[in-house]
Parts: sequence; C-alpha cells; structure tokens
Amino acid sequence: MTVYTATSLKAELNDRGWRLTPQRETILHVFQELPSGEHLSAEDLYHELEAKEQAKGISLSTIYRTLKLMARMGILRELELGEGHKHYEINQPYPHHHHHLICVRCNKTIEFKNDSILKTGSKTAEKEGYHLLDCQLTIHAVCPTCQRALMPL
Repeated sequence: MTVYTATSLKAELNDRGWRLTPQRETILHVFQELPSGEHLSAEDLYHELEAKEQAKGISLSTIYRTLKLMARMGILRELELGEGHKHYEINQPYPHHHHHLICVRCNKTIEFKNDSILKTGSKTAEKEGYHLLDCQLTIHAVCPTCQRALMPL
C-alpha cells in the first residue's frame, strides 16, 4: 500500500488516463489531515469543505465520484459502519493498518490492530496473483452498554 501525496496521486491518475483536478487534490488533503480514528461520509466531507470555505466547484456528486475512485485505487478505505451509508478514511499502510468492531445498536466503533489478518490477506492475494489494495475486517457485535439495555430488570 502506498502513502499518497498530491504528486504520487497525480502520477497514478495520469497512468490511468485521468488527471489530478483541484477537487481531487482538495479531497485528498482533507483525508490526509483527518485525526487518526476519524471517518467521513460523503455528506460529512461536503459539510467540512463548506465550513472551511473550500467547497467551491465541489458538488456532492463530485465528492461521491471522487470517493469511489480513490477507494478503487486503494487510496481510501470504504467502510460500512452500520449507519446505512459508507464512510471513508485514508488507507494507511502497515503498521497503521487497523480493523473495526462496531456495535449494531448504537454504532459505537472501536478500531483495533491485528497483524495476522493483514498477513493472511497479503499471502492469499500474492498466492493468487492479486495486487493487495486493502485488507479489512469489520466485526458487527453488541457493546456491553447495549447488552445491559437489552436485559430485563
């Protein structure tokens, strides 16, 4: 997995016949600046760009297309966090790679590391001739607080 800069993103997009637009560069920058553990939906990203007055020329449809493109390229991780829509985060290489434990009732999300999951994914991809872009495990469970709420008194 590559850590992308504007220059490396531009090179990869050019290799694929696309170009690095100001909108794509702005979106990449927002994800690079996100604090560790934060995820954004397309709508969250749009509102963040509006708040920073960087939304000029970036419609919600442009954001959706760019997020999908960057996820297919392996720059972003596309996450299903149980809220009915996708979230995205920068795809960090090892040792920053992590997985998610999500409560299906309150959507509390805990990030955790497990090197064996990434190693297994890498070995399997390599054995089959694939180029690994991302390897993620999402565990859906019920957190202790929600378990207590479900128990009769």
